[in-house]
Amino acid sequence: MQRRQLLQSLAGTSLALSAGQLWAAGPTQPCFLVVFLRGGYDAANLLVPVSSSFYYEVRPTIAVARPSSDVNTALPLNADWGLHPALRDSVYTLFQQGQAAFVPFAGTHDLTRSHFETQDSIELGQAPEGSRNYRSGFLNRLAATLKGSGAMAFTDRLPLVMQGDVQVPNTALRSVAKPAVDARQSSIISAMYQGTELSGSVNQGFTVRDEVVREMAAEMDAASRNAISAKGFELEARRIARLMKGRYNLGFVDVGGWDTHVAQGGATGQLASRFEELGRGLAAYAQEMGNRWRETTVVVVSEFGRTFRQNGNNGTDHGHGSVYWVLGGGLRRGQVAGEQVPVTAANLFQNRDYPVLNEYRGLLGGLLARQFGLSPTQLAGVFPGAEAKDLGLL
Repeated sequence: MQRRQLLQSLAGTSLALSAGQLWAAGPTQPCFLVVFLRGGYDAANLLVPVSSSFYYEVRPTIAVARPSSDVNTALPLNADWGLHPALRDSVYTLFQQGQAAFVPFAGTHDLTRSHFETQDSIELGQAPEGSRNYRSGFLNRLAATLKGSGAMAFTDRLPLVMQGDVQVPNTALRSVAKPAVDARQSSIISAMYQGTELSGSVNQGFTVRDEVVREMAAEMDAASRNAISAKGFELEARRIARLMKGRYNLGFVDVGGWDTHVAQGGATGQLASRFEELGRGLAAYAQEMGNRWRETTVVVVSEFGRTFRQNGNNGTDHGHGSVYWVLGGGLRRGQVAGEQVPVTAANLFQNRDYPVLNEYRGLLGGLLARQFGLSPTQLAGVFPGAEAKDLGLL
């Protein structure tokens, strides 16, 4: 095999590394996982404003009914808010145990309503004014701040949020197949870089890949005896937990399919199925983390919410404010937190969307300060120009 072919094969493996330094996490490090819902999910049908008559007026076919004995109605959280019924046996159970909270009117002040631009903006976590550095994501800056931490992106490609000075591996765990580079080829590549400044990075990359393959091989053997029957995000979440609780304490995974312009559904349907799958995965992650769940925080975000009024195709269009989920064994209690306003026509942003009252950099900064004991100076390195907002979740 020629050098060019070897490098092409290496680039095609499920594990890749960015430039910088790789850290190994100790078993006592707190864990922080970001779950990014790409596509802009409909937050108003996740956290249902059950006290708002306006919600039911402008969503005649996709609204989720107020809580009742019917299983297809919202699950009660407090007098103003309910949770989508698809999460009854997963995230709602965590909420009742004081391990899940929701922050409505959350998001970025980016007004483009462009999936890609807003996703980039959130992942970079930089000040909205001035130029952007596309080689500096906020989780990478967090890894640089937390000396001795270990970061991992559970994605096909290294996302912007993990790019930066710290070397971060990435690998997708939705399916684990035979690696594009076998053991013989790995040895050849390692020998090729021996004595160069990249030798350590190349060898570390193969070590991490082999560790993932060994872990998944054991799981596949169990599945062949019907020990594991879950699929989709639930299985992926369990795999992520197995790696994070032993080696990595900073993680990122993205889940697509949330752009519901047409036939969104209400208590049942397309969006409900997505919520059900996501909820099962999050509950499975919590279970798989075991004792480490007590020192773990999971934040679920999306680039924006959706229009408050349904459109002519029984769906919703690109919006602004969203609802962030915060889960973990160290939460003070299950709650709906942050700055809020009544859900009325007068309080909509540009007469169409949820406003952003809880800016994401301040919100995440407050969580990270609690989770890792970061000082204001350290937080400024993660979210430059942002003021941490402690919502009392941890």
